[in-house]
Amino acid sequence: MAPKKGATFTCSACGAAYTKWAGKCDACGAWNSIVEEAPLGAGPKPTSKGRTIPLTDLATEEAPPPRASSGIGELDRVLGGGLVPASAILVGGDPGIGKSTLLLQAAASFARRGLKCMYISGEEAAAQVRMRAQRLGLTESPVILGTDTNLRDILTTLDAERPGLAIIDSIQTMWLDNVESAPGSVSQVRASAHELVSFAKRRGVAVVIVGHVTKEGAIAGPRVLEHMVDTVLYFEGERGHQFRILRAVKNRFGPADEIGVFEMTGDGLAEVLNPSALFLSDRESASPGSAVFAGIEGTRPVLTEIQALVAPSNLGTPRRTVVGLDSGRLSTILAVLEARCGIPFTGLDVFLNVAGGMRVSEPAADLAVAAALLSAREDVAIPPDMVLFGEISLSGALRPVGQTENRLKEAAKLGFSQAVLPSRSKAGQSEGMRLRQMPDLTAFVGDMFGAG
Repeated sequence: MAPKKGATFTCSACGAAYTKWAGKCDACGAWNSIVEEAPLGAGPKPTSKGRTIPLTDLATEEAPPPRASSGIGELDRVLGGGLVPASAILVGGDPGIGKSTLLLQAAASFARRGLKCMYISGEEAAAQVRMRAQRLGLTESPVILGTDTNLRDILTTLDAERPGLAIIDSIQTMWLDNVESAPGSVSQVRASAHELVSFAKRRGVAVVIVGHVTKEGAIAGPRVLEHMVDTVLYFEGERGHQFRILRAVKNRFGPADEIGVFEMTGDGLAEVLNPSALFLSDRESASPGSAVFAGIEGTRPVLTEIQALVAPSNLGTPRRTVVGLDSGRLSTILAVLEARCGIPFTGLDVFLNVAGGMRVSEPAADLAVAAALLSAREDVAIPPDMVLFGEISLSGALRPVGQTENRLKEAAKLGFSQAVLPSRSKAGQSEGMRLRQMPDLTAFVGDMFGAG
């Protein structure tokens, strides 16, 4: 069938435009994501003029949105202080990581505090959800349960019940009868999300949408899905560890990059009030290859242990294995150590790990990573009462990072007595800690390891 005159074709995943249909998008590599869009002005002529919208200025003051507390401090922290009515929240995470457990516990907690909550599951039968609730001890919570995948029926039910919170698990199982594609397809996900977000804004119902993730870790479906909602949360963690991290990557009602820490137990997810103490709980004595990094996650300072192991390699290309950090950043630090400090890692396998299943993305971790690598290579332990933070530039200079005082206060609270940081850092009050400020990586290597 020939395309309509003036019609364009757009990739629903990345937005790239084409003059004709193709099976694969050349820009992002997605298959079957190119859809036809009518040209501007192709629709019916308007029958009346538009209305004038109300305008205000930047000085106009409005009351902050009301919030409902769940009673789960870590969840409220990530949401920015509590649940905002008429908000749309997208929660993503790996299969089996605990998304449904977290949201069922959250729904039960909100319901016990008087908020009418409805949990709609499109993946499990009602009996399966009840079994999970029984295992978590939530059977007495006044949560309304429903199981269906027809979004039209679900919206009709929500409109009749008018809950304060509706949880949809998951968006990839929902389907609309006026969209000719299978559930989970780009068109169905986008249309279903649009209907849910519109319903939330129109009826004042807070909607939580569960989203599956791809093997790369991004939420499956069109990228516009994350733009449509108010808040995007990722539930992270390694299956071999009991810790789970709830991370806000977008939040219109609070700070982004805020985290909440949970521990997976036999009775469900338990919130961790002091993540730093928990991540460092197994650190009994100093050992080579271990360094403590004072990081910032959102507004919260978190101390984590970075572990390194360096061993001779019998391979032509030595291994570089990284868990919890960016592998590209490790390659950069190894290159700077060799080029600026004359410390080669050629012929050596390098293994790097962040203890406890934590993920660190801050450039401020560079100095702690370099210290752990050098400690492992030279077989020299870093003092157990020392924390490190600072960004390493390609010239080998140490660059200061933000929130230095908060990092030092958290370290002092946990019993650390000395810190290594860049020389131009604004340390302020150090809480009695001994500060060792270094201008560059060469000076740090010479001071700590007697080399460079």
